[in-house]
Amino acid sequence: MSLAKMATFFSWPIATGLLLGLLATIWLQYPSETNNSNAIHYGTLEPNQSNWSGPISYADAVNSATPAVVNIYTSKKLQTNSHPLLKDPLFKHFFNNSDLPQQERMQSALGSGVILTADGYILTNNHVIDGADEIIALTYDGREALAKLIGTDPESDLAVLKIDTNNITPIKVGDSNQSRVGDVVLAIGNPFGVGQTVTQGIISATGRYGLGINTYENFIQTDAAINPGNSGGALIDAYGNLVGINTAILDKTGYSVGIGFAIPAETAVSAMQDIIQHGKVVRGWLGVEAQQITKELAQSFNLQSTDGVIITAIYNDGPAQQAGLKPGDIILQLNDLMVRNGLLSMNKIAQGRPGDKVKVVFLRNGNKISQEATLGTKPNLSKR
Repeated sequence: MSLAKMATFFSWPIATGLLLGLLATIWLQYPSETNNSNAIHYGTLEPNQSNWSGPISYADAVNSATPAVVNIYTSKKLQTNSHPLLKDPLFKHFFNNSDLPQQERMQSALGSGVILTADGYILTNNHVIDGADEIIALTYDGREALAKLIGTDPESDLAVLKIDTNNITPIKVGDSNQSRVGDVVLAIGNPFGVGQTVTQGIISATGRYGLGINTYENFIQTDAAINPGNSGGALIDAYGNLVGINTAILDKTGYSVGIGFAIPAETAVSAMQDIIQHGKVVRGWLGVEAQQITKELAQSFNLQSTDGVIITAIYNDGPAQQAGLKPGDIILQLNDLMVRNGLLSMNKIAQGRPGDKVKVVFLRNGNKISQEATLGTKPNLSKR
């Protein structure tokens, strides 16, 4: 066979093979969009810059927020216990029967705070100033101011202070309800008294509760380093907006272990406004005490699940009683919230305001009943 005939003979198989190989390569590189549940969808190495772009530096956010963060120094007088011999009459006789004065010593503590208004209202934690005889706020530019305690809310661990200082810069408040897991955040405070410090991390979780830190809990969890002295300081987003008040750490060692908690800004600011206006935080109140449904209770009530809480006590003339609820009723739903956890349900009610309407769905003698209750303000009433 001549060379020309051989070339013609082999050219078509070679060309066909190359074409099939090219098609196979394209098919493997770009899997077809089918309904096959086993199909693998490959992403690109370069994300859409319009959605994924981020700052190289957070200096602008820090510069915007740090002037509103103050260092808090407190002091309180402590009475020291005298030795029992000092009270002995014979001992006093040898010291000319003189009454020795009771000794006092000063205890100091430190924390942080955030300026919320241009006229000097500051948010901090209640545990930072609890029992203090004197509170000093040190501003970003080094000015000291005697802080007046306006009010506290131990149940959420918040306190409001007031300083009379000119030319102060309040922080910009962000929408903490829009915070997402993975958002970059910065914690600003005075850890260990070393001076104003900024740490960076992300939001690790939202809506944390049941930690036993406060009565009402709805924490933002972050891995931005929070240490002793950071309490009451600011948790800000990448644009310098306040998203939380740093409150606590997972206290195993006393130092940051990458799990810190902040009170959402929306909760903290609302509490501050209530304290300024009413002297306390105004929360919704249903007027019941309830217990989580256990497996044993579910069996005794012939329930298919442990969802719901059983009313164990009800307050006279409270919202629940006025709506017709009774001890022994099992609350299954509050508005659109299915009741699966008693603490979460309590927090949901507390987030309401007196006068708000709430639909309560409950079980009584196996029958599902729906009633509308009007939330009130918790008074000092005896339980029935």
